Amino acid sequence: MKSRRFLTFIGIAVTSLVLAVGLPFIFSSVVAQSNTELLVSAAASLKDVMEEVNKNYQQTKPNVNIKYNFGASGALLQQIQQGAPVDVFISAAKKQMDTLEQSGQLVAGTRGILAKNRLVLVMPNNVTGISSFYNLKDSKIKKIAIGEPRSVPAGQYAEQALQKLGIYQSIKPKFVYANNVRQVLAAVESGNADAGLVYLTDAKITNKVKVVVAADEKYHSPIVYPITVLKRSKNTQAAKDFLQFLSNDQAKTVLAKYGFILP
Repeated sequence: MKSRRFLTFIGIAVTSLVLAVGLPFIFSSVVAQSNTELLVSAAASLKDVMEEVNKNYQQTKPNVNIKYNFGASGALLQQIQQGAPVDVFISAAKKQMDTLEQSGQLVAGTRGILAKNRLVLVMPNNVTGISSFYNLKDSKIKKIAIGEPRSVPAGQYAEQALQKLGIYQSIKPKFVYANNVRQVLAAVESGNADAGLVYLTDAKITNKVKVVVAADEKYHSPIVYPITVLKRSKNTQAAKDFLQFLSNDQAKTVLAKYGFILP
């Protein structure tokens, strides 16, 4: 009888210990799994479209928190190379993605093309008499904003196009360099630059500038937005799910709405 009571006491004690120690552990594990955070480093020209896409994504994945880091693709690459805990990378050119792939930092099979874009010449609405890139040589055009070519893909594309057109050297003294394409747009919007070269999608988000002309695509490298999951991600499956969402019809509709060209 005493032995049976003792065993019952031991059983109760063990059960209480499991409840006291095990349940908090289980609960904290569930919470950790249900609140995933992804850091997405993306080209500055994607800011508006990605923020709208995220609103749609949150409706399907409310427990996944997307944090964006927007900037020039070259600057984002440098951050990744210095150890930034990035899960997903979207650049505005192949160059940066190629660099990471060559150093073995991409999750195999996740690299793809999110969208394409066009390079356009924009000016403030009150500027008249300009109809082509060649007019950039006119004396009335004193400042031309472009992205810093060493780190900003839009600046690289602009440099290539102007060289192909044979006017690069003659207008180079007028250049005002910006750290990303949105800064180029802001310079033209504010009147601090008489002209600027941005993506078509940038021009579409403002009514303070007008598109003069689009650069012929044969004059520069293809404007593409490579996307991938990085090996350093601690949430690889969630990152892959996010990429999968970006390829569905809902996300494509938003991309097209902002003027991006679907691959």
